[in-house]
Amino acid sequence: MPAGVDTGDTAWMLAATALVLLMTPALGLFYAGLVREKNTLNTFMMCVAALAVATVMWALIGYSIAFDGDGSIIGGLNHAFLNDVTFEPRDGTTIPHLLFMAFQATFCIITTALVSGAVVERMRFGPFLVFAALWSVLVYAVLAHWAFGGGWLQEQGTLDFAGGVPVEMGSGFSALAAALVVRARKDYGRQALLPHNAVYCLLGAGLLWFGWFGFNGGSGFSAGNASVLAFTNTLLTPACTLVVWFALDLIRGRQVTAIGAATAIIVGCVAITPAGGFIGPGWAMVLGALAALPSYAVIVWRPRTRVDETLDVLAAHGVAGFVGILFIGLAANAGWNGVADGLFYGDAAQLGEQAIAAVAAPVYAFAMTFAILRGIALFTPLRGSEHDEAVGMDVVHHGEEAYASGEGAILITPEADAEREDLVADPA
Repeated sequence: MPAGVDTGDTAWMLAATALVLLMTPALGLFYAGLVREKNTLNTFMMCVAALAVATVMWALIGYSIAFDGDGSIIGGLNHAFLNDVTFEPRDGTTIPHLLFMAFQATFCIITTALVSGAVVERMRFGPFLVFAALWSVLVYAVLAHWAFGGGWLQEQGTLDFAGGVPVEMGSGFSALAAALVVRARKDYGRQALLPHNAVYCLLGAGLLWFGWFGFNGGSGFSAGNASVLAFTNTLLTPACTLVVWFALDLIRGRQVTAIGAATAIIVGCVAITPAGGFIGPGWAMVLGALAALPSYAVIVWRPRTRVDETLDVLAAHGVAGFVGILFIGLAANAGWNGVADGLFYGDAAQLGEQAIAAVAAPVYAFAMTFAILRGIALFTPLRGSEHDEAVGMDVVHHGEEAYASGEGAILITPEADAEREDLVADPA
């Protein structure tokens, strides 16, 4: 190993990187369970597509934009095509620069996949590939630079341990913009569009929680105190969110739902993401309880609107991430983090710095996502036809079905397609 590289820290970060990569197929499973059966594969494939496209764009240019340059709005191109990304330690860490890049790539991947939850069941697969490529560079990489790549938010004192700005608020408010541009599904508001497999959702959420220990625990970039604190808080916060969510479900409907439980896990993990290495375990539990309230309220309220943000990415990620970012300004404790105190420990200025990020990130993510999708729409339709929605995106875009009725997956043939058109035209 080169001088300055710690083998123990490197071993932990190798494991953490693998854990975070697992989160993308776990998200695919979680999302797939939330949609209707005929869109299962397409929903999962959007996550797989993000894994491929975002990785390539990250290596080519995204990493450089995120982590080259200090105090700026956008990073430079000195690390484009992974130039000078070697076995030497990344500045400020004891792990190889190459491993640091790979770990950060997994964040870009999962965040790009998260946004797909706003447009599943109607967005065409081809335009989504283009969107994923552009979004991963123009939105995620820029926000990552602001928050922890040496950019202006980090320079002015904003604290973001593991991605409240680029991952959580970035995906949540981008999802809102995407839903508005792509517009609602044809059946939205006219019939119940119910999840088809709650077990998928619970399993996906459980695997996401498992991966989140690498996501937050790895963001200390060592096997030291910061990682231990974030790791522990990642256990405590979602558990408290679950308890409060159970209570809210019982008060509202007298039943604790599986979909609600799966969502609560995600909300708790999201809330602790920015704060994990900055607040003590007691406050992490308080954060878990508090984060449940606004996210639950938005999930209940959103179906009453005309905004078909399909899988509630805004509520689960945008809102919970917003709460987590602001909570740092209240409960950060230098006794735990060795960095800064929040309002409760005598530093009111930290709350102001967190509030700047809580405004700037959503505005940028929303505006840029809206512009990207409008730009793509100038060249190709973003969404499928009513026929495509009726048949299902699995068959239309992949020629397969998640649950084949015969011996194998159903492939599109002219005859089969004609049969489906007849069925859509005359269901009887």
